[in-house]
Amino acid sequence: MTDLDRSTTTLADGETGVPDPAGTLCALIADVLGLAAVDPGQSFTGLGGDSIQAIQVVSRARPAGLLVTTREVLRSETVAALAAGARAVGRSGAGAGPARPARRLGPFAPTPIMAWLGELGGPVDTYNQSLVLRTPAGFGAEDAVRVVQALLDTHDILRLRVPGGAGAIGAGADGAGADGAGPLVPPPGSVDARALIEHVEAGAAGDDELPGLVTERIRAARRLLAPAEGIVLRAVCVDRGPARQGRLALVVHHLAVDGVSWRILQDDLRSWWKALAAGREPELAPVPTPFAHWAGLLRADATSGRRMAEAGRWTDTLRPAPEPLGGVCASDRLDAESAVNRHTLTLPPDVTGPLLTLAPGLVNGTVNDVLLTGLALAVLAWRRPGTGDGDGGCVLVDIEGHGREEITEGVDLSRTVGWFTTVYPVRFDLGLPDLADARAGGPTAGAALRQVKEALRAIPDHGIGHGLLRHGNSRTGPGLAALGIPEIGFNYLGRFPMGDTADWAAAPGHDFALDDADEGLAMAHAVEVNAAAHEGPGGLTLSATWTWAGNAYPADRVRALADEWFAMLRALARHTALPGAAGLTPSDVSLTGLSQADLDAFESQLGDVL
Repeated sequence: MTDLDRSTTTLADGETGVPDPAGTLCALIADVLGLAAVDPGQSFTGLGGDSIQAIQVVSRARPAGLLVTTREVLRSETVAALAAGARAVGRSGAGAGPARPARRLGPFAPTPIMAWLGELGGPVDTYNQSLVLRTPAGFGAEDAVRVVQALLDTHDILRLRVPGGAGAIGAGADGAGADGAGPLVPPPGSVDARALIEHVEAGAAGDDELPGLVTERIRAARRLLAPAEGIVLRAVCVDRGPARQGRLALVVHHLAVDGVSWRILQDDLRSWWKALAAGREPELAPVPTPFAHWAGLLRADATSGRRMAEAGRWTDTLRPAPEPLGGVCASDRLDAESAVNRHTLTLPPDVTGPLLTLAPGLVNGTVNDVLLTGLALAVLAWRRPGTGDGDGGCVLVDIEGHGREEITEGVDLSRTVGWFTTVYPVRFDLGLPDLADARAGGPTAGAALRQVKEALRAIPDHGIGHGLLRHGNSRTGPGLAALGIPEIGFNYLGRFPMGDTADWAAAPGHDFALDDADEGLAMAHAVEVNAAAHEGPGGLTLSATWTWAGNAYPADRVRALADEWFAMLRALARHTALPGAAGLTPSDVSLTGLSQADLDAFESQLGDVL
């Protein structure tokens, strides 16, 4: 067999040393989704999997010898079909890393989200996310040094240096900082983990005391972050001796981490400790595509013909803007984020279960489709009389995505740590729906779900082009900037396990991967909602935290919108039980020019025949 032949060999031929790829993928998917077992005839999305969890499957499949892509995980109708199309690690061109030599070290062009941060203004040098993990009994200071050093040397972006400081990064569409110097990555070994870790002896501390103790130390650690000096990571090791679990808190500047990255780091910590416990020298798997190489690909793509062709789409999305949501000042004069202007609600398991697992399957969609349908309907119902009648049922939302899009061949981001987030506007034109019927879970709810799904499917590469054209292209950037941003920002963070007491599980009492900013950092949107699903002993729950600028909305109006959103989500959960609620949308079929009405009529006729 030639090398070319091997590059297209799939695992179904039994030559790869993986005797049961379907069984292996079933086990991996069950582990990622927190299920007891997965049948090969089930689909990943049908089980409630989302795009962030799909990246986890890709990352964990590689050490098992299986190479699949995020798109394949999400689109395969069954796990068996996913396994049949999988490749062997080392035999496929996609598994060999970037086609050209990967740029790992030295200066690199700021990514769009880095440039976005630079435009916010205010204090951003300590803008961070943190994760607190349970450590094995006996895990002490030297263990912390070894494992943090391994993370620093494996993941280049954790050694990030920004000469001009985080606030100067990406100033201008040419990608240079305000002083002409962009971000850079020094070589492995140049950052000493020992200097970044605080060791806290807490042998007498009880479980109920740990959250407060760790939170206090995290606050101190974040003040020591200094991107200009190459310090974007700090750690706190809470040592409770040889008989009890301790804690390891990782505090990382947001420029170097995101929600997906935390899952990669958590898996690395587990594998590192497992090897050590087995008597092997721990060694973390290599990173196929370095962050600096990805940044270079983005910079080149920002001025490509295919991206330039998208400019009109984004202009049309942002102009004309819909009617204001109510008393909103200009986005460049928004107040800073404040804990006073924050409101959190939680949906119980009996609603969240069908909402996040059954409702997406109704239209062969995703969790985001469902949550954004509820939000669009809620905004239409919530608008004050006289402020929303002239926009034809239009709702404009800025959506955050994970940003790890497959925009070119030979790129594998499943093990790349960094800030990949995309932010892009989406316009939902729902017309004048029967909101009472929607709130009751009637056919209107299903029709809106199909409209929202189709609007999201029409966006190329999950919106990555907007940031590229806005922040990485000097020809299109100024025009898009002049159009402003939507008033609402939305982010679904995915699923997180709760109540796991195993080593390296997330510790109780701490928010997972939520942004933490200094006082004085202006809000990016007038109102923002961050939602996450939590898997606990009692089942799946959905929590949403609403934050708003105090000079944009009164608190009672935002709380009313939050209540309306949950009312619409409850309605969508009820809608899953209606006969005939499921159905395809035009993006599911390959027939050009087929409308939703045509498809509904066809399915109705087919149902009558059957």
